[in-house]
Amino acid sequence: MPSETSQVVEKSAWESIAEAHKRIAPRVHRTPVLRSTTLDAMCGAELFFKCENLQKTGSFKIRGATNAIFSLTDAEAARGFVTPSSGNHGAAVACAAAWRGVPAWIVMPKNAPAAKVSGVEAYGGKITFCEPRITARNETAARIQAETGAALIHPYDDDRIIAGQATAAKELLEEVEALDALLAPVSGGGLLSGSALSAKHMRPGIQVYGCEPAKADDAYQSLRTGTLHLPESSDTIADGLRASLAARTFAILQRHLSGIFLVSEEEIIGAMKLIWERLKVITEPSSAIALAPLLKPQVMESISSDVARTRRPRIGIILSGGNVDLRALPFK
Repeated sequence: MPSETSQVVEKSAWESIAEAHKRIAPRVHRTPVLRSTTLDAMCGAELFFKCENLQKTGSFKIRGATNAIFSLTDAEAARGFVTPSSGNHGAAVACAAAWRGVPAWIVMPKNAPAAKVSGVEAYGGKITFCEPRITARNETAARIQAETGAALIHPYDDDRIIAGQATAAKELLEEVEALDALLAPVSGGGLLSGSALSAKHMRPGIQVYGCEPAKADDAYQSLRTGTLHLPESSDTIADGLRASLAARTFAILQRHLSGIFLVSEEEIIGAMKLIWERLKVITEPSSAIALAPLLKPQVMESISSDVARTRRPRIGIILSGGNVDLRALPFK
């Protein structure tokens, strides 16, 4: 839990977020915020869905990639970029690299979803497959960087990436006043740490929660024990949430996060189906996870504990992406 002294975000972090927003605004979408009276009634709250599944490249990742890539000088960017990615970040780097007119090498696990492989290829990314282990990704990316001289754009262990991802929550809080809580998925922590930085600056009393698969609970374990857990792999359906926190994102979450909710595979799939039925948009499992905890009465009780009983809590949910194979949806 964050201490009271950590409620106000450092000025330099907020300035970096504001600069990132200005830098990327001409190139990315200001995504819509959707509502559903049915989902409100089911959860006993007012829910506001920030739809990054409708973002360019199909996820929030284009925000961080664009900020990082356009922060560099022409000389720094001249030899292109390399990154390890399960898919969405790779597509974003490939897209932003194409905007700069330079190549992008994307290291992907060999079990990456076909839809995400196709997405990277569509933006011109040069894919190298590796074993589905974090060390294999990093080692392959390092080899390609040494061979090509490309600049490394890490998916989350980069202040420029975090500042870019933070702009999604910034837009949500600019549009929706008086949010009591904000939920976002957590994997490497770029989106969640950036969201926490924006939210705590704009509304210091807000509760910020991460949502994580129970089958890939390394962030939960890291925050519970105070020691960074670094598992090599996991087999959750939420393929975008198989990375682990970095020391950088871990430190931010330790200061600003209210907690992490763990979600089962069945609950992720159920939330994905509900979003389709009620919001009429497709999300990938890694995105739908941010709704899933709110369908549990005990979670809503936890979130509502600090909210006046005279009204329902107002909760923001970041739907992080929509890159899923429509031929293989996990629900019927």
